[in-house]
Amino acid sequence: MSLIKFFSSYYIRKSLPIKNLAFFSTTPLPAQEERGARKTSLFDFHVARGGKIVNFAGYLLPVQYSDQGIATSHIHTRTPGCASIFDVSHMLQTYLTGKDAIECFESITTADIRELSDRNGTLTVFTNDKGGILDDLIVNRVNSEFLYVVSNAARKDHDSQLIRNTVDNFREQKGKSVSVRFFDTKERALLALQGPASAAALQTLTKVDLNQLYFMTTTEAEIAGVKDCRITRCGYTGEDGFEISILGDKASFIAEALLDVKTANVKLAGLGARDSLRLEAGMCLYGSDIDTTTTPIEAGLAWLVGKRRRTEKKFPGAEIIMDQLKNGVTRRRVGIRMLTGPPARHGVGIYSNGEMIGEITSGCPSPSLSGNVAMGYVKEEFKKSDTPVELKIRDKFFEAKISKMPFTKSNYYQKTKQ
Repeated sequence: MSLIKFFSSYYIRKSLPIKNLAFFSTTPLPAQEERGARKTSLFDFHVARGGKIVNFAGYLLPVQYSDQGIATSHIHTRTPGCASIFDVSHMLQTYLTGKDAIECFESITTADIRELSDRNGTLTVFTNDKGGILDDLIVNRVNSEFLYVVSNAARKDHDSQLIRNTVDNFREQKGKSVSVRFFDTKERALLALQGPASAAALQTLTKVDLNQLYFMTTTEAEIAGVKDCRITRCGYTGEDGFEISILGDKASFIAEALLDVKTANVKLAGLGARDSLRLEAGMCLYGSDIDTTTTPIEAGLAWLVGKRRRTEKKFPGAEIIMDQLKNGVTRRRVGIRMLTGPPARHGVGIYSNGEMIGEITSGCPSPSLSGNVAMGYVKEEFKKSDTPVELKIRDKFFEAKISKMPFTKSNYYQKTKQ
């Protein structure tokens, strides 16, 4: 069965199709492999456990598993006592080292890495000279001379070239001390353990006190007797959780160990649930919700531009972004709750009194809310929550309203403010 037929039949059965089918190849797996689709170190592990494999961003990954559908997997990830394991090894993992690593990386991102404490991280973006977003990524300041970066698989070639060129320029033209190392997908795997019981599951396998590892902090660790692991408390679901960087040949062992713990109900999850979870959490998907034509201000991500960075203006597109912060923008990313009709997909028009005021960038049924949600861009004057709008789907108009994001409460494990 092709992926389009699979999702079409799934929509009929469960009313939960995946958005953006363009990200997935619909040809049979052998043809995918012949065209160079890559396997993560967990490929055989997924197949053995009933993973339905698709081509995502050039990697063969499970969209779901045979033991539970996408909606069930989604709900499991948000259920107390439960957690889910996602294989995100297709992401680009990078180390930057040297006394000038922070200065180098700040020259192409908006983050204030210099002011981060050691072992802390932040979401940031690469920008171009027009302030457009080249990619979104996580940068962790391990210490003043060591950055651990995780960026998107679909932008792997672009990001690695951008970083490499910047490092080379700093070393050769400026005489700076900075080096970069990119990890192959099979060299280091990346597991995302997400859900209310993530800490309970992981704590049984490590001596690191997870009570002291807060949201967006990172540490080296030994897990299930495996050394050279890195645990970062973050994720893409809105739930508490961790991203665990592991030597590729140890990934299946650690995944098995997590599935076997008695302190939590841990199950495998695929791309389908990951997409609906991140949309409920109001998180962007690069290539859909943000891209080179979108600035951080338009995307509602002004907080990614650090205070010091705004003053110094030493990143690509700084002048344009600062002008938008001062004078505003003409469009803004917003959440949308549908009141009637089918799910709204990428490209669906947003209307008010017959006038097209914007466009949907992501949308899907929300298993947590039992309704359809979406995000998109509207003219600035329509951004206020509860503003009524209409969505034009297959030449019919359906009622909706502008909504705050996230659509569901975030459950990050954060340090209590004193």
